[in-house]
Amino acid sequence: MAKELTEQIKDALSGKKAIVGSKQTIKYLKLKQLKVVIVSTNCPADIKKDIQKYTEIAGIKLENFEGTSKQLGVICGKPFPIAVISIK
Repeated sequence: MAKELTEQIKDALSGKKAIVGSKQTIKYLKLKQLKVVIVSTNCPADIKKDIQKYTEIAGIKLENFEGTSKQLGVICGKPFPIAVISIK
């Protein structure tokens, strides 16, 4: 599952279909323009709670990334931690 998720993230990034960050993700969730939202294991609780609420309202799948935000940042090729990433 983790390998599948990693591939899904990389495909979305190469196809410019990835949204990085909680604020942008919530914006797109409200517009119901996402397919899946991925959160890291160490995503702050308040952000995770907001994301869960909006994914339930929008009926969008929420995936838990089996790694830290730092590891998610590395997969995304970014020099900073990423707690939330979503795919359009």
